[in-house]
Amino acid sequence: MLPVIALVGRPNVGKSTLFNVLTRSRDALVADLPGLTRDRNYGYGRLGPIPYLVVDTGGLVVNAEGIEELMAKQTLRAIEEADRVLFLLDAREGCAHSDHFIAQTLRKLGKDVVLVANKSEGIDSATAGADFHQLGLGEPLTISAAHGDGMKALLDCALAGFTVAHGTGAVEEQGIRVAVIGRPNVGKSTLINRLLGEDRLIAFDQPGTTRDAVFVPFERDGRQYTLIDTAGVRRRSRVEEAIEKFSIVKTLQAVDDAHVVIGVIDAHDTVAEQDASLFGLVAERGRALLIAVNKWDGIPMDKRNEIRTGIDLRLPFLDFAPVHFISALHGTGVGELMRDVGKAYAASMRDLATPDLTRVLEAAMQQHQPPLIRGRRIKLRYAHQGGKNPPIIVIHGNQVQHVPEAYKRYLSNVFRKHFHLEGTPVRVEFRSDENPFKGKRNALTPRQVQKRKRLMKKVKSRKG
Repeated sequence: MLPVIALVGRPNVGKSTLFNVLTRSRDALVADLPGLTRDRNYGYGRLGPIPYLVVDTGGLVVNAEGIEELMAKQTLRAIEEADRVLFLLDAREGCAHSDHFIAQTLRKLGKDVVLVANKSEGIDSATAGADFHQLGLGEPLTISAAHGDGMKALLDCALAGFTVAHGTGAVEEQGIRVAVIGRPNVGKSTLINRLLGEDRLIAFDQPGTTRDAVFVPFERDGRQYTLIDTAGVRRRSRVEEAIEKFSIVKTLQAVDDAHVVIGVIDAHDTVAEQDASLFGLVAERGRALLIAVNKWDGIPMDKRNEIRTGIDLRLPFLDFAPVHFISALHGTGVGELMRDVGKAYAASMRDLATPDLTRVLEAAMQQHQPPLIRGRRIKLRYAHQGGKNPPIIVIHGNQVQHVPEAYKRYLSNVFRKHFHLEGTPVRVEFRSDENPFKGKRNALTPRQVQKRKRLMKKVKSRKG
């Protein structure tokens, strides 16, 4: 499972800045979810040799009261979830009373801690970290999150000893891995029980990690699946009375392990910012996604179009994800939902031939040409597949660094529509085809050098 790295420290030491560096975002991938304050944010790490989850916490202070007390509780919970803690300190202000308090708290919790002296730009490394030896937590690393200094050393230390493998051995090859996610009380457990209930041929619980992720292999309509349960551990004797247990860490780890994700929404509630943030993280991670609007049987007919319109307005960035209106309790629409799970998986794992991709690219450019950049047209030459789950389409050409996001989205939609890639995001990447020998005269082959010399002699003789 993905390792979890928590960022802790007193206020204003640069935790959020480091969070943005590690996630390569500007808070765009932050998920604010039920039970979490806005000062406890989660994202997928996008810097370093292996993937990981990073948690940004609120500042810890001595004698916290009011909102600071709530922030402290959330920070302590994040520390408990973490595999490793990055304890951020201000190299310019030196060791403060609050730093001693946090160090004492971390020692009591027995966590693996890395001291990080931030804001050390322009300061000698030994001087920047000297004051923090008194905390008794080892040698401080000196970095500048704002300037990107020291990031490689920080990641080498923060991720030391971690490896990431999908699944857990025996269940790794058990068919399509499906994660069911959503806010509490939207009906995840009811849907899980429906999937494992009357039509179940094979079902058993197999704890996978210390975080109690549960992988449940089962068979439906002759097809093998592995359900990744984000509702917490469910003993075999309590399948029918599963207890909802929401944890964003478990959920994001389940998303990373899945082939297909089912995002559940309660039809009686409006689509909340939390839903959009969570499902957006699924799309960012490149997983196939289906949206299940549950408890649909209890919605009056005159309200249903209003709900459909609301979903379209609040989740426009998930236009690739089919929306199913179901009743997990009565089983209505669940069969169609599972059929689309199979289709979404097939789309995410499809092989796309280079000639076919290039023909679709050429047709797309005839329909809508790339824009002009300083009077020159962007040239896109050919396309090939660069990966699966999600499908990655690599396009080669000139001036590709100037391709606007709008044109990139246009091409993504064209490929999805032509190849029927419903249910999965499609990533389009660009590679430059600039002349690799430009400005490198010595890189010419001897034969090319001789040819150039003969040509120059001819030019000179004609001038003479």
